[in-house]
Order: sequence, then structure tokens, then C-alpha cells
Amino acid sequence: MSCPDCFRGNALDGEPTGVMQDGAYFAAGPAGNTKRAIILLTDIFGLPLNNPKILADSYSQHLQCDVWVPDLFEGRPPVTPAQLQALPQKAGEKLGFFGLIKLVFAALPSLPAMYRTRPPVVAPRTAVWIKKLQAEKKYEKLGTIGYCFGGGIALELGSTDKDLFQSIILAHPSPPKDEQIKAIKAPTAWCCAEEDMAIKPARVNEIEAIYAGRKDKPDFVDYEIKVHKGTTHGFAARPRLDYPEVKEAFEQAFEQSVSWFNKTIPA
Repeated sequence: MSCPDCFRGNALDGEPTGVMQDGAYFAAGPAGNTKRAIILLTDIFGLPLNNPKILADSYSQHLQCDVWVPDLFEGRPPVTPAQLQALPQKAGEKLGFFGLIKLVFAALPSLPAMYRTRPPVVAPRTAVWIKKLQAEKKYEKLGTIGYCFGGGIALELGSTDKDLFQSIILAHPSPPKDEQIKAIKAPTAWCCAEEDMAIKPARVNEIEAIYAGRKDKPDFVDYEIKVHKGTTHGFAARPRLDYPEVKEAFEQAFEQSVSWFNKTIPA
């Protein structure tokens, strides 16, 4: 499932420095390093937008490990950057009636493709790709970070293939189900927006309560939930960097992610 905010996007500056390899974008870490690797799961724009590639390059540099960005949509993402208008760019901005009408008309052509590429459909083939990669590379530990739609894939995989990842980060993901949250065994960090149609503040509190209720119990997993002020859905993947509060939150979210991986799957 995707939320209306997923139709908004902003391009990060810079050019990717990695390569396309085996159906994925590959940002290489130090040669011979197999201690850990990161799987970055993109938002609904997929790999045609450079943002996930630039993020992968940055993670690879900061974490000193391989980062892979699989092509979740097999070259055909259901939404294009031409549809990335209308929605609020920072907390406090309102969509309004005419903005909603504009969004609906922009979304209509993509609805069939979005249905064909919903997380329960994309997740199994993504799992096959990851397991093939792992069989070849034999990384000691795998972490994943999923943005928006990719967060929905991370939820799906983390709750079904429970030993696939040893660390998970969910950056403003698709709406999570309680059963998914409870089924995930890997330490999980949540990078949440202040205003998000997919996960409203009351839902963030419910998610926190699910984790808190498991403390001192056998099924407890380490977790971290941060709400980044001044932001809306998508800020960690496609931010409006000309808004100071969004730029600051984007940088903090990146630092949160690096710290979480270093804590849960140390080099």
C-alpha cells in the first residue's frame, strides 16, 4: 500500500558513483569487506530517481561497507517524477481541496501499476534476490533501510523471512500492521515524519506501546523511534533542502541510520 504523499519527490544534488550490477545499484565498500552489508529499499520512484543511489554512496562511505539497492520494480516504477507535485513539503503546509483534486488526477493513471507492484507482490521476489546475493557474497550480517514503499517491503520481509536481516530501519514506511511489528525479530529503528498521512502521531504512539509492552519478555527486540520535527512523509528520501528545518531533519535521519547500523551490526 502506498499513501498519497508518495507522489511527491525532490531530487538530491550530486551524481551517483556506483554501478549497476546484478539487477541492483551497487555502492562498493572496502575491497574484501564481508563483515556487513546494507540493502537499501527504495521509495515508489525506484532507481530512475538518483536519490537512492546517492544515499547508497553516502552510506557506503560512512559505514565502510557494501550497499545494494535492488530494482524493486524491474525497471518500471509505477510513479514517475512528473507526478511529484501538489503535496506539502514541510509540517504545517496544507494540501487543500484543489491540491487534493490535482493529486487524484495525477495518481489515477498509476493506480493499476501500483496495485501490481504492492509490497506483498514485490517482497517475495526481493527476498529471492537478496538470498541469491547472500549466497554469493556471504556477508556476516545484513541490514536494511526501507524508505516509504521500501519500508513496506522491509516490514514484509522482516516479519516473514525473520532471519534475513540482523538490523532494520524504517524511514516513514507504508502503514505497518501490528502483526508485522510483533513478528520482526531484528532490532528496528523508526525514522518518522512529524506529519505523515501513512503514520499519524496517534499511530506512532501505538507502535511505541507495542514495543514497550514487550520489555523484559522473551520476544523483546531492541528498537528506536524518532519523530523528526518540521517534516512530512518522504523527507528522509527526497527532501526539500531549501527548507532549513527539512534539511536539518534529513541530515539527522541519515545520522540516526548510520548510528543504528553501527550499534546493531557493528563493523
